[in-house]
Amino acid sequence: MGAFFNFSVCLFSAIGSFLFVAIGYDSGIIGSVVSQEFDYFQRYFHNPGPNITGAIVSTFAGGCFFGAAAAGSLATRIGRKRTIQLGALVAMLGCSLQAGARNVSYLIVGRLIAGLAIGCLSMVVPLYQSEISPPEIRGFLTGLTQFMISIGFLVANWVGYGCQFIRGHAQWRVALAVQILPAALLFLGMFILPYSPRWLIERGRDDEALGVVRRLHGNAKNKEFIDLEFAEMKEQIRYEQENYSTKFSDLWATKPMLRRTLTGMAIQICTQFTGINVSSYFQPTLYAALGLSGSKILMITGINGALGAITTIIFIFFFLDRIGRKPPLYFGAIGMAISLAVEAAINAKWGGVNSTNHPAQTAGVAFIIIFSALFFSVSFGPISWVYQSEIFPMRVRAIGTSVCTCANWASNVLISQVSPIGMARLQYRFYILFVVTNICNALIVFFFFPETKGKSLEEMDEVFGDQVIPHALETKQVNNVGAEDEKSRGSDV
Repeated sequence: MGAFFNFSVCLFSAIGSFLFVAIGYDSGIIGSVVSQEFDYFQRYFHNPGPNITGAIVSTFAGGCFFGAAAAGSLATRIGRKRTIQLGALVAMLGCSLQAGARNVSYLIVGRLIAGLAIGCLSMVVPLYQSEISPPEIRGFLTGLTQFMISIGFLVANWVGYGCQFIRGHAQWRVALAVQILPAALLFLGMFILPYSPRWLIERGRDDEALGVVRRLHGNAKNKEFIDLEFAEMKEQIRYEQENYSTKFSDLWATKPMLRRTLTGMAIQICTQFTGINVSSYFQPTLYAALGLSGSKILMITGINGALGAITTIIFIFFFLDRIGRKPPLYFGAIGMAISLAVEAAINAKWGGVNSTNHPAQTAGVAFIIIFSALFFSVSFGPISWVYQSEIFPMRVRAIGTSVCTCANWASNVLISQVSPIGMARLQYRFYILFVVTNICNALIVFFFFPETKGKSLEEMDEVFGDQVIPHALETKQVNNVGAEDEKSRGSDV
């Protein structure tokens, strides 16, 4: 019962926030909407050039930056659960404005407001998932975030493929309006999901927290594990409350904390500099550069999305919690560098909108798919969300995760704004930039990232070198909760 409930909570929070509303659907659908295949969109907005297109895309990421920044404080004050619901409400407003846009300014404002919501959700949902997951399957459960992003891309791509055949402005309005329904479902569905037990302990609501832990992890055989896990949470959080502050400056106050902060920011920045969002936002443009045109472009985009979702779920279910975080990051970074190098060579030799070399077109499409659906989906895609949400201590976990997510969206703004210009001016040379950045990503992971596989959130202090109290799950006994607390805990159990 506990494992099933745990899985259901993580899956629903991932589906609700990411399937359509968040990064997956929005990033996927905007690439279709701004493409030449959406001719009614082009006419309505007077054929926007690269600068306007970049602004339409990047404004969303800019909103995400500020949404993620605000979410850290909100998640601490009102809780992870209520912050998710607030994000869903704001998403409904932003998506409605996009679907009803009357001009470019209207559309950009809608994307900015939706971005605020998605930035908030992209920070707090992985945080919520990590805090309700047992350590041995935390990679899988938190990795569901990326899986649902992939599903979001998949649905967006096929919605985009279908909507291109609509004659009239419903062609793009329907595609953008689809985002509203899951936001409403998320808002309502979160009423029946639990609060984070760690947040409840931090707020002094120990009885409620113990009840949540029992529901999440409980069965007839693991009463001792539940007792020790709850004790470990309570011991660590109480020690932090008694001995540390919760100031923003704590993120760099000590060498281990600075390492946590820089590592969390680095994995998100490295994720953006894989080049994935060039592929995500402008995938139809990449296929057009190979000489492809018409409905075939959006059909291929849909196939890519399906393969990415399949690869992600296989990876997080069978491999992530077994082989750890670092090895897949090496593998993915090198694989993406090779894929993009080959893609650059194909475009340099046989690319161009007038290309008729079908074998080259096929190879070019294949390596775009290999880049995103294979190498990204088994590395930075799922691991970035898992890693940033598991490395911080409870007292600064929300603001630390917020800072890392802001780093993601700041990089996203940069890349999404300059990509249309870079692709237009540099053409195949634009790929080479990301060949270099992916090689740098592999080196950064190798030299600076610690392995976190199998550790509880409270045991991360051992990983980063700032452990000060023993852990109940290791010692098999309560170590740092006073006699009165232990008696109270015993009577609850």
